[in-house]
Amino acid sequence: MTTEVDLDVPLRIADLRAARDPVKVVVGAQARERVTAARTYLSAVLGDDRAVYGATTGFGALVGYAGRADLRDQADNTLAHLGAGQGPELDPEVVRATLLLRAASLARGASGVSPHVIDALAAMLATTFVPAVPRLGSVGASGDLIPLGAAAQALRGRGHAYLDGVRLPAAEALQRAGLEPLPLDGRDALALVNGTSLTTAATALALDAARCAHRAVQVLTCLLADLLGSDTQFLDARLLAAYGHPGAVDVGARMRGVGAGIVASGARPLQEPYSIRCAPQLLGAAEDALRYVDAVVGADLASVTDNPLFFPDEDLVVHGGNFFGQPAAFAADVLSMVVAQVGNLAERQLDLLVDPNRNGGLPPMLAAGPGQQHGLQGVQLAATALITEIRRDTMPASMQSVPTNLHNQDVVPLGTQAALRALDQTRLLHLIVGSLAVGLRQAAYVGARAPTAPGCAEALAAVAAVVPPIDPDRPLDADVRRAADVIADFSVSFS
Repeated sequence: MTTEVDLDVPLRIADLRAARDPVKVVVGAQARERVTAARTYLSAVLGDDRAVYGATTGFGALVGYAGRADLRDQADNTLAHLGAGQGPELDPEVVRATLLLRAASLARGASGVSPHVIDALAAMLATTFVPAVPRLGSVGASGDLIPLGAAAQALRGRGHAYLDGVRLPAAEALQRAGLEPLPLDGRDALALVNGTSLTTAATALALDAARCAHRAVQVLTCLLADLLGSDTQFLDARLLAAYGHPGAVDVGARMRGVGAGIVASGARPLQEPYSIRCAPQLLGAAEDALRYVDAVVGADLASVTDNPLFFPDEDLVVHGGNFFGQPAAFAADVLSMVVAQVGNLAERQLDLLVDPNRNGGLPPMLAAGPGQQHGLQGVQLAATALITEIRRDTMPASMQSVPTNLHNQDVVPLGTQAALRALDQTRLLHLIVGSLAVGLRQAAYVGARAPTAPGCAEALAAVAAVVPPIDPDRPLDADVRRAADVIADFSVSFS
């Protein structure tokens, strides 16, 4: 069943996720009225010979020079010089989420865009068409100019695009999809590229993935404590209330739900290592940070990131900087830090689990026959590589400003880089979570006690249903991915 997205209401992250597949985008009467009014007003303004950036002028540092007189030629003037992107192409789901978000921003009716541009984006999103967009080139300051420029060119039938996953010349892909090349004038072209839709889409998708991993680690921490027979004082509601941080209080409550019924074995030390004992404090701080990102993404999903903006009712054309992606840049850097520390926690829990000196006497590496078999040894090595990959790339991007564009853009937020980096990191975190889940499943096989909490028993059963015991050794890459997916789905019920 095709998902329906109504542009008369703010987008949700779920809409961006759904856009990886064909979606029905509804341009309602209110949105169409807003867009038409702004477009009519733009025509009146241009008829009065008033200066409008990008319609009567050059772009960026060349704003002081006249643009091309023919408005259709001005579209070429806008897009041709932006064909400078480099590097690998963005994942199709990121591109489609970006264009859904661009359509939503334009549908707010403040961009002066032609109604047919939004209709064309809606028609594209109803198919499997995806513009081929290079990853590198945006500084997130005047919008995501270069990547959005590539997307706009593909919609015009220039460059390349994907259809049903096959890379084709864009004109051919449009024809096969039953789409017409998109006609643009200068204002339309600028409106398509002059916004932070890629930055926001990538940040939103990264937030969604980070929250998924965050929930999963809460569940797996409880399962770890149960298999080891840990004392659960570290989850005590009074303890966490005294700590005073809302995220820790709420995470503790969720973890108590998962771990309700855990019976301490009495064989563990009074105080567990920090990777267990301090988990609610660490994950609670992550929750507080994620709530900050929630607010930024929520605002960005409802915002108009364009320049200039048109307010017909007040006879105003306002030039400014709503395309400056600093909020998402900060938020994406915060996400990166959260992902790194949640990954640190999961990797350290896996290390504890495979260590016979700390795992309650289970065999080293959880091998069913140590020496003859090697259990989790390869998985732990890979998890170590994954967490170091994340940590190496956690340097904040949002303050790495380098002046560009003849010092017109003399300060830039680099939010696009921050957002795409955070999204990459969440995919690695997902695999670390899957590695821990495989370890816990194997621990139950090689001698850990049966879970005493019903929630923990259900979590273990979910993983065990897709990951057989490691006996004898086998390649575990696919098992890690399956375990990651299953525990992510399971943990939703405890969110």
